[in-house]
Amino acid sequence: MHAFPKYFFIFWTLIFLLFAYFQLNDPDPEIWVSIYVAAMVFTGLAVRGKHPLIPLSIAILACIIGALYYFPESVSGWISQELEQKDLTMKTPQMEEARETFGLLIIAVVLGYSAFLGWREKRHF
Repeated sequence: MHAFPKYFFIFWTLIFLLFAYFQLNDPDPEIWVSIYVAAMVFTGLAVRGKHPLIPLSIAILACIIGALYYFPESVSGWISQELEQKDLTMKTPQMEEARETFGLLIIAVVLGYSAFLGWREKRHF
């Protein structure tokens, strides 16, 4: 494995650990901590050069479906709310759902890169 993917996945493993920690005070921590821990496990595997394509595909699809479910009615409205409040506390359930949408999209993109690397490795054999 080249250095970039390894360090990329180390970075995201640590970020997903941090995201899981931040979810401990969430109204439904058992769901969101589990999601970020699962993402952390996948990126931890990717650090070791392991990219299980079927589980990754299922996780990516689940994240995309979840993101579509939580997608805010107005992205610009959500961003305006975030900028107005000037801190990271959740003021409305809609703000929390918008944040969850983008968390799921981040996971899908990072795991998508892992799946791409796994697919590319399988194709070369």
